[in-house]
Amino acid sequence: MMKILIADKFDQTGLEQLKALGCDVQIDPSLGPDSLPGEVGEYQPDVLIVRSTKVPADVFEAAKALSLVIRAGAGYDNINVAAASARGISVANCPGKNSIAVAELAWGLILACDRRIPDQTIELRAGTWNKKEYSKARGLFGRTLGVIGTGQIAQEVITRARSFGMPIVAWSRSLTPQRAAELGVGFCNDKIECARSADIVSVHVAGTPETKNLIDTPFCEALRPGAIFINTSRGSVVDEAALLEAIRTKGVRAGLDVYQNEPGSGSTSNEFASELAAEPGVFGTHHIGASTDQAQQAVTGEAVRIVRTYMETGNIPNVVNVCAKTTATRLLVVRHLNQPGVLAHVIGAIGSAKINIEDMENVIYEGEKAACARMNLDSEPSPEILQQIQTGCEHVLSADLTVID
Repeated sequence: MMKILIADKFDQTGLEQLKALGCDVQIDPSLGPDSLPGEVGEYQPDVLIVRSTKVPADVFEAAKALSLVIRAGAGYDNINVAAASARGISVANCPGKNSIAVAELAWGLILACDRRIPDQTIELRAGTWNKKEYSKARGLFGRTLGVIGTGQIAQEVITRARSFGMPIVAWSRSLTPQRAAELGVGFCNDKIECARSADIVSVHVAGTPETKNLIDTPFCEALRPGAIFINTSRGSVVDEAALLEAIRTKGVRAGLDVYQNEPGSGSTSNEFASELAAEPGVFGTHHIGASTDQAQQAVTGEAVRIVRTYMETGNIPNVVNVCAKTTATRLLVVRHLNQPGVLAHVIGAIGSAKINIEDMENVIYEGEKAACARMNLDSEPSPEILQQIQTGCEHVLSADLTVID
């Protein structure tokens, strides 16, 4: 029986579906980075599912049976992926399932910044009528939206921008002029050009080491005076000091759902000290971009699908920590009869030569009489080893070696 630990809130229908698969499911939304390692060590789950709960390296040190961590959402920067990879544990996410929810919040923040809706609400609740002040708004029609990142969430934002009658420009590290034309947006050569070209900039990139402080001082200096800046991605992508300076000196307004050093879901304190969040001109929410019923149901369904596929086939959809390119330099292709001991013979010969297999697959052909093993090796076997593979087992049909580019 597969044991699953859910260290976060999870839709009830998802719990029922996991149990219907025959899984032993334990859920504890109160778990945080300090308590999670102990719970994993005691329960020893095969699968861990989290939303925003941080998963530190200690979790993987405590885990003996854990083989899969599922992030019930798109971003996975709350998981120590390097530590998981070092233990041979797969990390999978649920991309695209909350894109509409995040895009909807981004537009809510854009409108809040333009019309200062939160400030108006505060004054009304305090018994103040200040129509003269709040009648000063530029509006959105005809103003240019700049989008940083062009993934699924950004594309949902772009779709909605057209309804507001806004021209759109975009930049991402992977965006090409051809792809920009397909999206119907103007192509920017770099992020600075995007900042200079737009009245409103919305950021939609993953939180990775490569995107840390992507929104830096040069970017903030390039923002137009009075521009609106939106971040619903991750707090780590923004240099908060640089953004504060732009707010204070250029009249930039910011709509933020995420911040650096924000509390995790397992935090027992509601306190949050952020100079940026407290700044006049900042309109903030509590990292709730994906927190709609629609989004959570979709994410839950995807998490269940990942578990089901893993149980039924051994394959894991949406794995994010598979090595894109290994150090392999040679491809060994062994055609063989589908008999016991053949792969043990081949792997034993390669191991005796101190050669590492970086990746491998064994394809069984129709009729199940023959198969083909493909192995990526980190160095070249000697002619003697190849001869041993070819002649040392009667079920080996051929062994061919090629160079990997």
